[in-house]
This record gives sequence, C-alpha cells and structure tokens, in this order.
Amino acid sequence: MLLFFDFEVFKYDNLVVILDPIKQEEFVFINDRDGFIKFYESHKNYVWCGFNSRHYDQYIVKSILCDFNPYEVSKHIIIDKLPGYTFSSLFSKIKLNNYDVMTNFHGLKTLEGFMSNDIRETTVPFDIDRKLTDTELEEIIKYCKHDVEQTIEVFLQRKNEFDSQLSLIKTFELPLSYIGKTQAQLAAIILNAKPTKFNDEWDIRLPQTLKLEKYKFVADWFLNEDNHDYKSKLKCEIAGVPHIIAWGGLHGAISKYQYTCKDDELLVMADVDQLYPTLMIIYNLLSRAVKEYKKFEMILSESLRLKKLKMKKEREPYKRICNITYGAEGDKFNSMYDPLHRNLVCVYGQVLILDLIEKLDKFELIQTNTDGILIKIKKKDLNLLKNIVHEWEQRTHLKMSFDFYKTVIQKDVNNYLIIDFDGGIKSKGAYVKKLNPLDNDLAIVNKAIVDYMTKGIEVEETINNCNELIMFQKIVKLSNKYLYAWHNGKKLNDKTFRVFASKNKNDSYIGKQKIEGATIEKFANTPTHCFINNNDIKGEKVPSNLDKNFYIELSEERLRQFGVIL
Repeated sequence: MLLFFDFEVFKYDNLVVILDPIKQEEFVFINDRDGFIKFYESHKNYVWCGFNSRHYDQYIVKSILCDFNPYEVSKHIIIDKLPGYTFSSLFSKIKLNNYDVMTNFHGLKTLEGFMSNDIRETTVPFDIDRKLTDTELEEIIKYCKHDVEQTIEVFLQRKNEFDSQLSLIKTFELPLSYIGKTQAQLAAIILNAKPTKFNDEWDIRLPQTLKLEKYKFVADWFLNEDNHDYKSKLKCEIAGVPHIIAWGGLHGAISKYQYTCKDDELLVMADVDQLYPTLMIIYNLLSRAVKEYKKFEMILSESLRLKKLKMKKEREPYKRICNITYGAEGDKFNSMYDPLHRNLVCVYGQVLILDLIEKLDKFELIQTNTDGILIKIKKKDLNLLKNIVHEWEQRTHLKMSFDFYKTVIQKDVNNYLIIDFDGGIKSKGAYVKKLNPLDNDLAIVNKAIVDYMTKGIEVEETINNCNELIMFQKIVKLSNKYLYAWHNGKKLNDKTFRVFASKNKNDSYIGKQKIEGATIEKFANTPTHCFINNNDIKGEKVPSNLDKNFYIELSEERLRQFGVIL
C-alpha cells in the first residue's frame, strides 16, 4: 500500500497533497493539523513515498504530529542546513514508513524536464511574509499536486529500485520501517556491523599471491608513505598504454582508438566476477566492524550462483549487498567504516590486474578498468590466453569471465563503444550511452554519434530526419550559487530550463548571474542563440526556428574526440 506526498511550507501557511495511485484518491490539508493527524493514524502502516523525503518531507510530517511549527523545522533544514533529525529527539519515536524516490543525480524539476513535462515554477515566492491569498493557495495546491504526480512518474520509471529495496527487506527479514534507509545502511544492519574506531588507515600491505616484476614500481608506489594521500596519483605507461594509478582505482586506455578485427582476430573483454566482494572474502578484507562474516560469504556465494543460473530478479538483493559493501567501508557515517580495508581492497584489485597484464604481455592491451581489461588477440591464441588466465586464477583465487567483440571505438577509458559479432552494442560514457526517460539530454546527438559509428549513417541524415522536439532538448539548472538566470535581456522566474538552439540571431544565450551587477555567464554546453520551452512538450514537433546545424556540428565535434575522421 503506497501513498505519494509533498509538502509546501510558508511562514504562515503549510499544506500537503497526498495521492493514492491505487484507489485514485486525492487528499489536501491546508493548515489542518487535526485533519492530517486523523489521516496519518488511519494510514501509518502505508509506505509514504516522496521526493527528497528522507531529508525533508518526513520531518515536516513529524513536526505536525509533534505539534511543532513546520516553518521552524523547514528553516532548520533549508536555511540552517542541519539534518532534520537534530531538531527533536521526538522525531525518532514516530512511525513513518518513508521511501525516498529521489535519484542520486538530479532534482525533481530536472527529471520532469527529461520526461518532457512542464517544468515551470510557481509564481508564489516561498519567502512570502504574510498569509497566502485564496488565489495563491490555489496555485500552490496545483503546483504541489503536479510535483506529486511527477514523483509517481519517476517512481514508475525507477520501480526496480523500490523492488530491490523491498526485496532486501523481505529476503533478510527486516522491518518495513527500514524501507527509508539507504541500501548501505541496510547492508550494515544485515551484516550486523558495529561502529568501530580504527587507527591504521595507511598500513598498506600487498597480497602474498602477487607476482609482479616489470610493474613492481606500482606496488612500491602504494607502499611509499609519501603517496598516502587520496589526492595522490601515479601516471605511468603499462603495456604501452597510458595509465592512472590512484586510491580509487586503475584506469588506462589508448585515446582516440578505433579497430575492427580481421577474420583471424578477436577483441576480448576479460572481467573479474565480483572483484571487490571476492577480494573481501579471499583476502579477509571485509570490514572488521562486521560481526556476520559468514553471512557475507553466503551472500556472495548466492549472488554468483544465481548469476550463473541467469536468475536476475532473484539475484538482485544479494548482488546489491555485495556491491554496496566496498563503498560502505569508506563511508565514515556507515557502521562498516574501515578505511584500511577499503584501501587494501582497492590496492589488491589494482596490483592483481597489473599482475595479469604483465603475464599477457604478448597481446595488445587496449583498455584497463578497475576490474578488467580489453585486449586484441589472434583467434589461434585463445587457448593460450585462457591458460595464462587460468594460472592467474589458481594463484590469486579470483575468477574471470570473457566476452568477445569485433569492433571498438574509444575516446578514453570512460567513453567507448564496442560491437560484438552479432551486432550487439556495449557503450560507456555520456556521449554514447543509451538514454532513458530520466536521462534524456541532447538525445539526438547521442543517436547521431552511435548511428554513425555502428551503421555508417551520416550525422546530417539522422538529425535532419528527426522531427521530435524532445530529442533536441538540453536541460540546465540554476545552482544555489547563482541568483538569476537571464535570456533575451530578462530575468527568469524558473530555476530549470529546457533549451533549444535557435536560428533567430536576435535570441541570446541563456546565462546565469551570481550577484546583482555581475557578469552574466553562459550555461555550459548551450547554444549561443537559443529559445526556451518549459511547457509540456510531449508529442511536439520541431518548430521552424530550431537550428539543426548546432546539433550537427556538436555531433561531429564529439565524433572527432573519439578519433573518427569525417
């Protein structure tokens, strides 16, 4: 049973809109504490879903239930920038099954923009120093309802995240009230971690299974106390490829590299299965704050078993715990915090991958990432490759999987596209990633680039044949560092904007201003001449003033960054 809600809090007024999407019911409470308490009492066993509700809205709910002034709680969180739970210890005693729909990357208005929806702000200022008029209240209710509806839409797009959270709770028999915790917090609870203070963050050591000769200087770099700083990096050449060694991982790639295999060749992507969780088990690097070591071992084993059986849905809760645990070791606010073991997991992973690269020196290295490598081989050498990797697996106790590809086009280690022998595509990076309704920015440019790389379709053809306005949108947001956005000599009321390139040379760029009288700075990656449409644009066709040449030139520039010669 789910409810979706949003609060708007003013100095002399507060209101909440609640929607029940199953029963299709709407509830609005305006300065109505008694009515809201009655509703809460009859719905407190529901899951209350909001956007940024973990940090804000849940505390407004609790402030009303505790008979505190919601405006004071709102100020505590927004103006004073203090956690909501610090306002009163009474908050922890109130039952609220709160699930936060917020993503890690974007605010609600940005997501609304990606989905082609209306992103206009209310005209009623939130710092208004009087009671709202009836007309203003009507506008705020409409605005608030719109945001709740948008939260539902975001929830539906990311329902797999909710299902994953719920599966963790069910699989590990946790109370429903834990639906509001982060998955890192759940991992600490599941593994029974107890906060422990350690004083050995930089007692770096190497795995005893390591056999490094040519690249031993990397291992020595990790051991050198002068480099025991998270900002330190080692730039070096490994197997003829520029690499960066750091405390967050290993990365290397031939820049602007393109290759399609001949008939007797293969591109091999070799990845270690669940590298970090496996290192934690094999080398005893799970957080020392964890009291249920065997449980983590069981979780990893079950994750790998279900992966082998291709049982994706059943595997999800186990995979989540495995993937989250490494990050939690480096989070000082998590009960699993153990910085030494976090560092050692990262160091062991890097030097053991370098160990493998050293043994594969007869093959051409194209790319190295944290848990694997991309190499080019002759087909006749596949068994040799497998034998070398098998020896490495036996010695290191890690397990590696292989995928085979025909073509690679890479800008760098974080931006590449590879094509398998059946035409399947794997891509990474903002320029070539597959976009979705919650990440829909300059989609026509991504499509033009990928279609050119994979199908040989000219950029102009892709762009000129597209007439869906949403494909050309660029979403930008005014950060809290700036006072206003400007366009065509006017201050703008909104904070988030859907921007398009304009043929009209009288249209200005969209800019932002930090303080009154300061220079108006152009938003990055936006056209010199643009128009703005913050309305709902579902189904809208491209207008005559859209400058498609801007998108053609941008696509061609990005292709050149991949080394593509046009």
